[in-house]
Amino acid sequence: MAYNYHRIIIKIGSNVFTQKDGLPDLNRISHLVEQIAEIKKQGKEVILVSSGAVASGRSLINVSEKYDAIAARQLLASIGQVKLINTYAQLFDQFNILCSQVLVTKEDFRDRLHYLNMKNCLEILLQHQVIPVVNENDVVSVTELMFTDNDELAGLIASMLNAQALIVLTNVDGIYDGDPKDEDSNVIEEVSGSAIDFSSFVSSGRSQFGRGGMITKSTMAQKVAKLGIAVHIANGTKNNILIDVLENKSIHTRFIPNKTASEKKKWLAHSENYATGMVIINEGAKTALTSNKASSLLPVGVINILSDFKKGEIIKLLDEHNKLIGLGIAEYGADKARENIGQKNQKPLVHYDYLYLQF
Repeated sequence: MAYNYHRIIIKIGSNVFTQKDGLPDLNRISHLVEQIAEIKKQGKEVILVSSGAVASGRSLINVSEKYDAIAARQLLASIGQVKLINTYAQLFDQFNILCSQVLVTKEDFRDRLHYLNMKNCLEILLQHQVIPVVNENDVVSVTELMFTDNDELAGLIASMLNAQALIVLTNVDGIYDGDPKDEDSNVIEEVSGSAIDFSSFVSSGRSQFGRGGMITKSTMAQKVAKLGIAVHIANGTKNNILIDVLENKSIHTRFIPNKTASEKKKWLAHSENYATGMVIINEGAKTALTSNKASSLLPVGVINILSDFKKGEIIKLLDEHNKLIGLGIAEYGADKARENIGQKNQKPLVHYDYLYLQF
């Protein structure tokens, strides 16, 4: 049975975009663009998250070994990004489709204002039938501000735009229950819930040209599926893969989506890096928050305020063993929260509508 998605994020990984020699695989990119044009013709909206700036730069210039890895990457990405977007523009033009360039850094997700600004930009592009080509801005991203890889970025974009599906193209058929090179290993075709600990059998090795391995992909996919978005991990080196995935004709890994989360919760899910405060909660509060009943965090369940925060800032909620339970938006600042610790009949520190739980 075919999947009836309206808005789809497609992520093309470095190992799909790049040949063994590190240069772009133009035939494969051309074939993927052809499939995206076909999907668009069906009336679906597509956002493309594409690696390939560094590989494109490598096709244009040689970098001397005397430069460090970050400087070389910045040089290749800066030159290559022009080549990358020109490649896509020319290929999409054959199908009378306009594409646009959207370069982002982790900083663009740091607060609600920046987040909504980017969301509005992508929405207006889609309204005008344009395909946004999103990539991390490697030219200005330094290590601590970098996404883990474009998988993390694709998950953020999927959540931000309330997509129905995210298709992650890599160079294997999906997530295996062992080493993909081992003939006894099989593709896990469906993942439901977050019970699987992928680190026990998924290789932690990075891809040849990319920054992220399968553990990153599986962790991101579980988080995104929990927010109500289906995630497909498939082999982008196979012919007709996008069409076959959407028609459910190709073996790959699909993460089954849970019930849809609100837009605020989707934003919070990806906001751990931007949290200012940390709050320790007791076992009673933990049980209440993680039950099936909608519960807010009340001061009576708070044991300690570990760091300062203002009203409206994101705070981390930790249990008594310092394990992260969730993220929330503070209804008031740390000073008032300290005054209210352990007290009954006080205003919630985090309202349920502004609370995202990790599990």
